[in-house]
Amino acid sequence: MTSTIDASAPVEQQGRMSHRQILEALSGMMLAMFVAFLSSTVVSNALPTIITDLHGTQGQYTWVVTATLLASTASTPIWGKLSDLFSKKLLIQLSIVIFIAGSMLAGLSQSVETLIAWRVLQGLGLGGLQALVQIAMAAMISPRERGRYSGLLGSVMAVATIGGPLLGGLLVDTSWLGWRWCFYVGVPFAAVALVLLQRTLHLPVTRRQVHIDYLGATFLTAGVSALLIWVTLAGDSFAWASTETALFLTGGVLAVVAFLVTETRAKEPIVPLRLFRDRTTTLAIIASVAIGVAMFGATVFLGQYLQISRGYSPTAAGLLTVPMVAGLLVSSTVSGQLITRTGRWKRFLVAGSLAVVVGFGLLSTIDHTTPMPLLGVFLFILGTGIGMTMQNLVLAVQNTVAAQDLGSASSAVAFFRSLGGTIGVSVLGAVLSARVGTLITAGLPEGAPTGGSGSVGLADLADAPPAIRDLITVSYGDATGRIFLVSAIVAVVAVVAILFIREVALKTESGEERMQSEAEPADELEPALAR
Repeated sequence: MTSTIDASAPVEQQGRMSHRQILEALSGMMLAMFVAFLSSTVVSNALPTIITDLHGTQGQYTWVVTATLLASTASTPIWGKLSDLFSKKLLIQLSIVIFIAGSMLAGLSQSVETLIAWRVLQGLGLGGLQALVQIAMAAMISPRERGRYSGLLGSVMAVATIGGPLLGGLLVDTSWLGWRWCFYVGVPFAAVALVLLQRTLHLPVTRRQVHIDYLGATFLTAGVSALLIWVTLAGDSFAWASTETALFLTGGVLAVVAFLVTETRAKEPIVPLRLFRDRTTTLAIIASVAIGVAMFGATVFLGQYLQISRGYSPTAAGLLTVPMVAGLLVSSTVSGQLITRTGRWKRFLVAGSLAVVVGFGLLSTIDHTTPMPLLGVFLFILGTGIGMTMQNLVLAVQNTVAAQDLGSASSAVAFFRSLGGTIGVSVLGAVLSARVGTLITAGLPEGAPTGGSGSVGLADLADAPPAIRDLITVSYGDATGRIFLVSAIVAVVAVVAILFIREVALKTESGEERMQSEAEPADELEPALAR
């Protein structure tokens, strides 16, 4: 591009952007991500109070989280396809509006079932945010430079993760506000994000003919939902070996098979199978699933452990998670800066994934008596690992695929990470529920009603006699280590996948520049990447 381009044109259309111009364009997107993470962490810390007040069960506790993750997982690739047809800025703004609408309606919920329904709407907006922000960054910034800005995004996530639990704790502990305000608190931040996006983000709209794979999305959502519902209910509402199990398994497997068949025939599949021809993309996606299972699945129950088992207030529970967020903040920022400076990224992925395994391994030793300083050290190690892996896995894929596949590839990584998180929350929730049930049954006096956590558990905590209440809290504390152990085992898969990723030097062109370059005659193209 020449320097004679009209200076009044949006900076994103003038070629390479300056650091200041990039920061201005990113400001609205980072605030939008802040809104999403803040709302999620606020609610996560308030969930023990919410479920207790609404007399929900451990299964419902899990599904309040799973509903949002499942909706965001199913919608993420669709948002990615829409970004090839409509304005990315408009879509980001739309996803914010949907997310906030779901939050407001969730705050009005009078039952856990209603809350779960509105959390689905929140998930649709969240799916747009997590896909579109990555796509917009790839369009503006070269992979070599993207490391420093991914670090900024990690910092925003860390601030929201710190502020969310603290703010949620204050809201829950304030009698004249209460937990419903945890859903309303993100509205003013979202309003500011909408204004900032309107004023600072001016990405060019490159329209092309797209075909959205609604059938594939339907089959995928149906298959995953059936299998997750089965995992949640089996062993409690019905036996593992039962007619209900056969129906759920058969329906889920058939839907997944139908999804795979649809993807091979769809004109533009929701998950393009050709992306898996690239070794880096395939291994990064495997690692993302494993990290998603471990991270989402285990950290969701951390607030429950601190509040239900250890007796801390929501505010105190938020403060006790600061070491994990501090590790995430430091590692994401430092690794992003070093990646930009050196152009090397694999060493950070390897070190980060190993730290995740070690962190979860140490957390698997906790029980209802674990000293809090020791827990803080374990959480710091875990946060350090997560900070070095999450954003950098996306970076590795974006650096490898062709420019025309940036949207699909970015969405695919976010999609599978969310899918892993959805599976993790559901499966680890079932593991926790079963373990709690076993411990409660073993600890009940002879002749007392049994049946596990389905009849004596979280739903009974508020009204249970002191002796039973103590048994429930101790059981939750002693059972939580089990889900961290499972998470550590799953995280080993991420380490193995990352070790086999081939490091490719980071490119120095933005997505828009690569798109133009790849559209030129073949003799002017850069060497094609392996597909």
